[in-house]
Amino acid sequence: MAASELYTKFARVWIPDPEEVWKSAELLKDYKPGDKVLLLHLEEGKDLEYRLDPKTKELPHLRNPDILVGENDLTALSYLHEPAVLHNLRVRFIDSKLIYTYCGIVLVAINPYEQLPIYGEDIINAYSGQNMGDMDPHIFAVAEEAYKQMARDERNQSIIVSGESGAGKTVSAKYAMRYFATVSGSASEANVEEKVLASNPIMESIGNAKTTRNDNSSRFGKYIEIGFDKRYRIIGANMRTYLLEKSRVVFQAEEERNYHIFYQLCASAKLPEFKMLRLGNADDFNYTQQGGSPVIEGVDDAKEMAHTRQACTLLGISESHQMGIFRILAGILHLGNVGFTSRDADSCTIPPKHEPLCIFCDLMGVDYEEMCHWLCHRKLATATETYIKPISKLQATNARDALAKHIYAKLFNWIVDNVNQALHSAVKQHSFIGVLDIYGFETFEINSFEQFCINYANEKLQQQFNMHVFKLEQEEYMKEQIPWTLIDFYDNQPCINLIESKLGILDLLDEECKMPKGTDDTWAQKLYNTHLNKCTLFEKPRLSNKAFIIQHFADKVEYQCEGFLEKNKDTVFEEQIKVLKSSKFKMLPELFQDDEKAISPTSATSSGRTPLTRIPAKPTKGRPGQMAKEHKKTVGHQFRNSLHLLMETLNATTPHYVRCIKPNDFKFPFTFDEKRAVQQLRACGVLETIRISAAGFPSRWTYQEFFSRYRVLMKQKDVLSDRKQTCKNVLEKLILDKDKYQFGKTKIFFRAGQVAYLEKLRADKLRAACIRIQKTIRGWLLRKKYLRMRKAAITVQRYVRGYQARCYAKFLRRTKAATIIQKYWRMFVVCRRYKIRRAATIVLQSYLRGFLARNRYRKILREHKAVIIQKRVRGWLARTHYKRSMHAIIYLQCCFRRMMAKRELKKLKIEARSVERYKKLHIGMENKIMQLQRKVDEQNKDYKCLVEKLTNLEGIYNSETEKLRSDLERLQLSEEEAKVATGRVLSLQEEIAKLRKDLEQTRSEKKCIEERADQYKQETEQLVSNLKEENTLLKQEKEALNHRIVEQAKEMTETMEKKLVEETKQLELDLNDERLRYQNLLNEFSRLEERYDDLKEEMTLMVHVPKPGHKRTDSTHSSNESEYTFSSEIAEMEDIPSRTEEPSEKKVPLDMSLFLKLQKRVTELEQEKQVMQDELDRKEEQVLRSKAKEEERPQIRGAELEYESLKRQELESENKKLKNELNELRKALSEKSAPEVTAPGAPAYRVLMEQLTSVSEELDVRKEEVLILRSQLVSQKEAIHPKNTMTDSTILLEDVQKMKDKGEIAQAYIGLKETNRSSALDYCELNEDGELWLVYEGLKQANRLLESQLQSQKRSHENEAEALRGEIQSLKEENNRQQQLLAQNLQLPPEARIEASLQHEITRLTNENLDLMEQLEKQDKTVRKLKKQLKVFAKKIGELEVGQMENISPGQIIDEPIRPVNIPRKEKDFQGMLEYKKEDEQKLVKNLILELKPRGVAVNLIPGLPAYILFMCVRHADYLNDDQKVRSLLTSTINSIKKVLKKRGDDFETVSFWLSNTCRFLHCLKQYSGEEGFMKHNTSRQNEHCLTNFDLAEYRQVLSDLAIQIYQQLVRVLENILQPMIVSGMLEHETIQGVSGVKPTGLRKRTSSIADEGTYTLDSILRQLNSFHSVMCQHGMDPELIKQVVKQMFYIVGAITLNNLLLRKDMCSWSKGMQIRYNVSQLEEWLRDKNLMNSGAKETLEPLIQAAQLLQVKKKTDDDAEAICSMCNALTTAQIVKVLNLYTPVNEFEERVSVSFIRTIQMRLRDRKDSPQLLMDAKHIFPVTFPFNPSSLALETIQIPASLGLGFISRV
Repeated sequence: MAASELYTKFARVWIPDPEEVWKSAELLKDYKPGDKVLLLHLEEGKDLEYRLDPKTKELPHLRNPDILVGENDLTALSYLHEPAVLHNLRVRFIDSKLIYTYCGIVLVAINPYEQLPIYGEDIINAYSGQNMGDMDPHIFAVAEEAYKQMARDERNQSIIVSGESGAGKTVSAKYAMRYFATVSGSASEANVEEKVLASNPIMESIGNAKTTRNDNSSRFGKYIEIGFDKRYRIIGANMRTYLLEKSRVVFQAEEERNYHIFYQLCASAKLPEFKMLRLGNADDFNYTQQGGSPVIEGVDDAKEMAHTRQACTLLGISESHQMGIFRILAGILHLGNVGFTSRDADSCTIPPKHEPLCIFCDLMGVDYEEMCHWLCHRKLATATETYIKPISKLQATNARDALAKHIYAKLFNWIVDNVNQALHSAVKQHSFIGVLDIYGFETFEINSFEQFCINYANEKLQQQFNMHVFKLEQEEYMKEQIPWTLIDFYDNQPCINLIESKLGILDLLDEECKMPKGTDDTWAQKLYNTHLNKCTLFEKPRLSNKAFIIQHFADKVEYQCEGFLEKNKDTVFEEQIKVLKSSKFKMLPELFQDDEKAISPTSATSSGRTPLTRIPAKPTKGRPGQMAKEHKKTVGHQFRNSLHLLMETLNATTPHYVRCIKPNDFKFPFTFDEKRAVQQLRACGVLETIRISAAGFPSRWTYQEFFSRYRVLMKQKDVLSDRKQTCKNVLEKLILDKDKYQFGKTKIFFRAGQVAYLEKLRADKLRAACIRIQKTIRGWLLRKKYLRMRKAAITVQRYVRGYQARCYAKFLRRTKAATIIQKYWRMFVVCRRYKIRRAATIVLQSYLRGFLARNRYRKILREHKAVIIQKRVRGWLARTHYKRSMHAIIYLQCCFRRMMAKRELKKLKIEARSVERYKKLHIGMENKIMQLQRKVDEQNKDYKCLVEKLTNLEGIYNSETEKLRSDLERLQLSEEEAKVATGRVLSLQEEIAKLRKDLEQTRSEKKCIEERADQYKQETEQLVSNLKEENTLLKQEKEALNHRIVEQAKEMTETMEKKLVEETKQLELDLNDERLRYQNLLNEFSRLEERYDDLKEEMTLMVHVPKPGHKRTDSTHSSNESEYTFSSEIAEMEDIPSRTEEPSEKKVPLDMSLFLKLQKRVTELEQEKQVMQDELDRKEEQVLRSKAKEEERPQIRGAELEYESLKRQELESENKKLKNELNELRKALSEKSAPEVTAPGAPAYRVLMEQLTSVSEELDVRKEEVLILRSQLVSQKEAIHPKNTMTDSTILLEDVQKMKDKGEIAQAYIGLKETNRSSALDYCELNEDGELWLVYEGLKQANRLLESQLQSQKRSHENEAEALRGEIQSLKEENNRQQQLLAQNLQLPPEARIEASLQHEITRLTNENLDLMEQLEKQDKTVRKLKKQLKVFAKKIGELEVGQMENISPGQIIDEPIRPVNIPRKEKDFQGMLEYKKEDEQKLVKNLILELKPRGVAVNLIPGLPAYILFMCVRHADYLNDDQKVRSLLTSTINSIKKVLKKRGDDFETVSFWLSNTCRFLHCLKQYSGEEGFMKHNTSRQNEHCLTNFDLAEYRQVLSDLAIQIYQQLVRVLENILQPMIVSGMLEHETIQGVSGVKPTGLRKRTSSIADEGTYTLDSILRQLNSFHSVMCQHGMDPELIKQVVKQMFYIVGAITLNNLLLRKDMCSWSKGMQIRYNVSQLEEWLRDKNLMNSGAKETLEPLIQAAQLLQVKKKTDDDAEAICSMCNALTTAQIVKVLNLYTPVNEFEERVSVSFIRTIQMRLRDRKDSPQLLMDAKHIFPVTFPFNPSSLALETIQIPASLGLGFISRV
């Protein structure tokens, strides 16, 4: 199809734009050949007429389909041109935040100016081992490809990193080296990879500086060769540097800095060791203050200095050399402050004792006067004489700067040499990967010698790049056997010839430098004469005669000739160098040794950059004259030589290209400047790669991919069985021009634009199919809708018509009813109106008549009142007149009576003076007295009557008016007048009137008081009502508060419960973390142990000493010391440390920290061994002493030994029975902890009584039996030597008193009986009564002991009851305290209340925890103490039995006649033990462990058979009480299992088999340990098989650790087997055929998703899971452990799948989400089939499920964002955003996720606190637990098959 046919309506094109470089537009009509104008519609809404070039008729570039935008590889684009590349990069960088993109073989890296979390250890692990096209573009993918090709092709590799300053070259190179260091590791223990990485801080400090474009710009180029050995592990490195910018030492532009090291020194000047440098602030020095920007934001120079020094130490640069470096650098700073004073125009001088120069000379160790002289003078040498000439101030300043630059360049070389020496390896290098970090193409406003050299180097690199790309294209075409046509590409060899050929620019520059009077102007004229108008690439500027222009591959660059000659000569005064060489400072002359050696590529430029090369190991030999000549080589010549050497190195390697792009000049994060990006893309060769690809067949498809993608364009008849022929037939029909495609062997090659055409046809076909489907569906839906509407309309009409008829009938009824109502209503209205009028008339009449009558009445009333008023007034006037008259009359009478009284008084006074008078007076006095007396009596009576009346009146008054004071006053006045006498009526009347008045007043006051009382009562009632209302409100508030308190209590309870649950979960998590940490430490220890073994073997081999024989450790070595399970091989090291130490130090660079730790551990073990040896010797001495004491006693034996032994066995069986009964008694007592257990009738009490009754009966029986036996013994007695029986009995009684339980008492009784039988007086002196007395004493003592034991148990129960009562009391107190606390909390605010409750709960839990810990410690101490006592007792009993057997003499047995007694004897059954000889232990281990084949054992024998056999052997050793045998067997077993796993650790069946057997062995040790917690599920027979002599708890811990190690190894084996299947089966394989569409791919082909032969599918994973599960079940692995293994497997599947999904943009689509969900459902179905749904495996897939759902959900609105945030709770924020950024539509019908939607998601998730880590940790191993799983298998039933070769062991 012709390209012009694609320019149809709605086609999108790119048109040039001055601002945006390229702008998108859409065609408004079809293009026809011959049209000169295109009608376009811009994206901003404007229409535009685009005129075509009339000469070229070139159409604008077509835009790629949207589904191709954002591709990982630019070569996957259908249209390959500049706007497509720029747009693809911008979309990936801005929208998807992806900084890496492939462009064929080139990785384009855009600097984000922001730290991104894509360089972690997890990312490195994700890219390790992956194909380059299978993952998203990354610098790690390029590094992995280089590493893989080096290992696969055995060819050296190179990674070429280039770009502008600030584009990120140095960072990219550092990440590449970090990848190699992480993936490969180092071949030795010297941590070479750390040293390689440590070289970066050093080189950055001395070679990097701040520029206007970059805060950490590399001012030199470097090529680092990382060396690898044959196993491709890092063994060393070497660095070559190029073109150091020395001019920066003495000059910095505005806003720039000198090299970082100077500012680091100034920032650390206050350190004590730097005092001698006499430094200060950076602003104090001329060489560091010119840029005016001494500080970089966010960088601490002091900390960076510490990092630099640390890196120097790591690389082996000693402290003295470091201080020497700092002295030289400080001297350079002080040299820059040296000032000159002009004496005249041609000479200058330095002030005397100039401080900067003095400091410089002190630091450099040179003579002040000599240096001062040669800074101001120079020596000129002629053929005959030598002259010393003064120089001017300007020349002296330039010479000073040249000296500073020269010193710095030499120091730079010295540091590079020392770094290379530190990175050099003595091991032969097998291959290397080189990382070239070199400057990119540069062009500025003013370009000088430095830019010329840089661009010359880039021309060489671009030529090499073009040739490599061309070569790859040619190889691809030849591989596919398609016709090869020569592709025209830009060859920059003419430009290189212009620069470096004979009479080229460099040649003319060197020639001009040799001329005595050569200048820049003369050199420019030679350039014009030689190349102008002769070479098309060379031009002369129009307005300048001192510049020239070169047409480079990227752009035209104008160079200024000024300074070229001076920079090329690199002039330094020889006399100044001689002064420095004569320095007393030893390090300074070393810097200038290169000048004497005259090595060509290492000289430095004066003001430009220094070309440096690697220094050969052997210096070239030559004549002195030749050396001097070589020393005079110019900088250009040196740089050309070093560049040729670099190109030779690169051509000998396979190159990989990384092009770094600077997105903007302002360092803004994720800001894309199209103009700057296009400039760099043109300069770095990316567009050239695109052009070369586009010139041929850029789009390439495999036949299967093409068929899968474009199956929709084929008809059924076109599909053949042969995919290749099918594709050929279809393409011939679709694309008529056969030149547009070619058929290769495995691929179809398309010209540019053909894939877009095929995509258009496919989209049109799908769109037509969609339209047809939509048409049919819409017609069907509308037809269904019409039928529903018609049916609904008929129904509505029926109901409406019925409703209308009912409404009409209702209307008629209402009309008739209304007529009747109107009739009656009108009648009612008229009647009511009449009645109203009549009533109104009557009312008016009544009111009128009443008004007239009232008027008449008022008139009569007024007249009557007037008369009354007149009467009253007239009476008042008459009374007033009368009162005045009476008053006057009385006054007159008084006056007259007073006068008469006075006269009478005088007369009486005269008469009184005479006696006669008195006599006269006394005549008749008696009668008068009697009369007066009667009168007084009458008056008294009257008074009494009056008093009574007064009292009555007072009572009446008090009763009627208690509160009225007026009545009281009236009664008082009445009483007073009664006393005075009658006759004062008027005064009394007046008083009565007054009292009446007062009474009225009192009544009025009473009325007022009553009114006030009523008012007060009303107010009181109102107040009461108000109070009642308030009370009601308070009650409501109280109820509300109570309700609220209840709710808060509930909330608090719920909160506490939730918090308790959360704390429980947190504790579980902490426990899991602690368990995981312990298991990781265990894993690390096992790794170190293996490493130790390897080192030991290496040391042994290096010493060439034959391996010593097997030597065991001491048998007394404690089992807990075998926690680390040191094998017997470790003991060998104890004997040969002196033999192995010295050679190992010489030959093997060991890890000294590990060696010291191991040495310390060996020392500790030796000390512990010595302690235990001493303890063993001490115990042996005690045993010997006890045996000696026993031998001193007379050894006397009684008769009937066999009879006594039989009887003793019977009594021992009875003793066991008594022990069992006592255990039942204790169990019954322990089960009932209440105080009532000791009460009569309680179960424990009844059991106790039954036990006592049985014991009493048993004692009676034994008593009778003793009597019978003694009677028989007496009849058969013989003479035996006398012995004091009472002494022995006393001893026995004292021993009996020490016994604790019935079993021990019974044994004491037996011992007593046997002692008495064996005594000397048994048969000679004692009679029957004596025997009975002795037996009676023994039984009495036994009864006393039983009674004391009963009393002690009673006391213990009383103590328990008392303890329970105390506990009840404490609980009551706690309850009261809780209630008080609750009351206090209720008074607090809610927040304080919750806080107080939480604090109280935490305190309570802490106290309980401490109490429980104390109880646990006490119980542990008690258990340990009892176990020790049990061991001691068991050992003593065994020794006593052995001693008794040894004390029997043969003569006694023969001489003593035995009377047979019929006593029943039980048959001996198999006890479930296996016996083997000590020397057969190695054979047992070899046959049962080392040479056992798991497959045969798992299929044919019972699961866990080796574990059962080993345990039965341990049981027999325990039965024999042989601790050495137990230790030896267990240690050999553990070490042998480790050896098997080390030898066959990659075999899943082996690891699974021994994990199962180790767990079974561990469970057996627990089940038969005798601990009650492990005996609950045992049968009585199994309880009899428990271990009796040894506590193997410590070995159980060792076995548990071993099981953990085996489990971790099993997980690693699982991971290694599953990992290759997961990505292919879960992601790439198309389980649901036809759902996923294959998009066009670029040069970096991905793994095909079509199931070819050899590819893994989901069925492969399920089959492997089935295999794992069946093997574990066959081996008898515990079900809980199988669940943990399955959970770990599913976690690995989910983590690896999700990690690959997060790193693969092509997998993030809707269809892939459906595939993942289907695959997960298949895994869940597998879990259901295996009954493993409760194993927690499904939960581990939750992140993957949510990621798949995220790919399928709608992603547009805010509701969608909310749904996503709530749904994806198992994914981190980084993972959600990453999936949304990577989401890529496969078809045009899907839509991309908008940037605004992603920002909405980020805003909603910003408060979520989760890990910033992007990838899941696929190496994470869940902590494993081994739940106790007892076996129901009886040990005595196990049969040992002959196939195991264990015939040397026997059943016991």
